[in-house]
Amino acid sequence: MEKCSVIISVYNQIKELDLILTALSIQNFTNFDILIADDGSDSNMKNFIEEFSSHSLLKIQHIWHSDKGFRKNKILNEAVKNTKTKYLIFIDGDCIPHSEFVYQHNNNKNSNTVLCGRRVNLGKRISNGINKQNILNMEFEKVGIKHIYDSLRRDKTSRSTWVEEGLLIKNRVIRNIYIKGEPRIVGCNFSLNKETIEKINGFDENYVGPGFGEDADIEYRLRLAGTKFKTMRNLAILFHLFHPVAKRSDKNHDYYKEVLKKSDFICKNGLVKIN
Repeated sequence: MEKCSVIISVYNQIKELDLILTALSIQNFTNFDILIADDGSDSNMKNFIEEFSSHSLLKIQHIWHSDKGFRKNKILNEAVKNTKTKYLIFIDGDCIPHSEFVYQHNNNKNSNTVLCGRRVNLGKRISNGINKQNILNMEFEKVGIKHIYDSLRRDKTSRSTWVEEGLLIKNRVIRNIYIKGEPRIVGCNFSLNKETIEKINGFDENYVGPGFGEDADIEYRLRLAGTKFKTMRNLAILFHLFHPVAKRSDKNHDYYKEVLKKSDFICKNGLVKIN
């Protein structure tokens, strides 16, 4: 298989990134680059990446810009421009990939197609129990009774959800029976050819602030451009570490309504600035 790139968006998440890079070091497919799209972390992040890279076989590139508030789409565009491969996989800096994650994305790629994965939302207790050792021995990726029990906890704000998304299902017959619904982009787990994201001029940098903009918008514009969508549920498995939910930006929702009215799949403030 051809080489691909994994783009990880981060902001001052050193502990989480340490776990992610550890998981990427044990992937069953190894021909990939890593680009860390850093939305203005302090120097501790730079120091950590340099230290990790010095004793790792992973090919890591640190893409950084200064901290001027939440500008995830802008740093993602910078990372895309710095990639040297034809295929791109996007994850967030609080999501740990299964050991087959990169392989499944790269193995299932098609031209003019977005691969859409989901994520297991781990509860606070299970998240706190994940460490480098149980990643290296692949214990963390075994979904079982403890995840089901955690999903039934009374405290809805800190329990696990979508634990069924952690089951690896490869059999096509079972997949056709079990997996239903239209594939949708979740910003922390999707992939596509570089030329496909370039066709829509990348991520729209007019979205600033957390919680909305890098998934709904790009999905809408990719569909307008005639891109196909394929589900990667229960194949490209990702485990989302617990954290409090960030407040969503109302300005982003208002801007998205304007995007819908224009029906243009090429954004003006993206990979290339268009007047």
